[in-house]
Amino acid sequence: MGVYLGNVGNIEIRRQALEGALESIVNPSDVNASRDRFSFDFNEGVLISGDRVSIKTTDGTDLDFVDASGWPDSTVYPDGNWYVFVDELGAIRLYNNFDDSLEGGTAGLVSLAAIARDIPIAISVETLDARLVANVTDYELNTNRETVDITALSDQHRQQYSSLITGSGRLTAHWDYVNASSKEPINYLMQLVLRTEIGSGFHAKFYIKSPNTDAAGGSFDAVQFNDALWWEFDALVTGNATGFAPGDIVVSTIEFVATGPIKLRARTTAQRRLLQEAGDPILLEQGGGYLLLEGEESD
Repeated sequence: MGVYLGNVGNIEIRRQALEGALESIVNPSDVNASRDRFSFDFNEGVLISGDRVSIKTTDGTDLDFVDASGWPDSTVYPDGNWYVFVDELGAIRLYNNFDDSLEGGTAGLVSLAAIARDIPIAISVETLDARLVANVTDYELNTNRETVDITALSDQHRQQYSSLITGSGRLTAHWDYVNASSKEPINYLMQLVLRTEIGSGFHAKFYIKSPNTDAAGGSFDAVQFNDALWWEFDALVTGNATGFAPGDIVVSTIEFVATGPIKLRARTTAQRRLLQEAGDPILLEQGGGYLLLEGEESD
């Protein structure tokens, strides 16, 4: 019998997309080209640092407030896709990659240009590739099946009927708000509680055993190294708490409820990557993973 310890698990989440697009107007006074930041009218919490957004003009003109260097071919277009950093004043900076957008510094920052006209825009949040949550120390997932009492008169024993399944849980992580090697900081899940227009939803995989993990104190044989076992579901953040104590690491606890089916999945066979004619695997545009054959998961 194998002995499994809880040190080969992980939590992987994917940010949810905005349903529909937000429309607004970028005025000349909204663009600060010297600091490469701009703003427009949107409710607080709609955009969170690290979101990948699609911005396009609604009148068919070019996005003149984004410098030409912000596109791969150095040509200004009516639409583009970038990662955003939202500062404490609600102003936005654009970045070419996820890691830099969490830092909010000058690395990877997209340059802006001053404008002399109002530019109507529509902005939408895109669904991103999945990322591990950083610094997780433990998690708990509960599944419950409700029962309905169908006992009738004259029955000698109480009768129960199986009803709906519900899921809930909590996770704990060392608190952080900056990038940690391409992982989602726990601060993102804390911000989801305040997100009103998109909601506090996320898609999650709670791994019991992550792929490419050794026994680390458990009992796996060599062929189990790449095996993976996980729960997968959509969830809503319902609350968070952060504990402070002198001399202790600051930790955050996130509580959530599942909003759909909870699936227990396993992968015990090697992934099959879709190859190009030259024999090389096809690299995904985001996240650094590979395109796999239908029905398989990407690392």
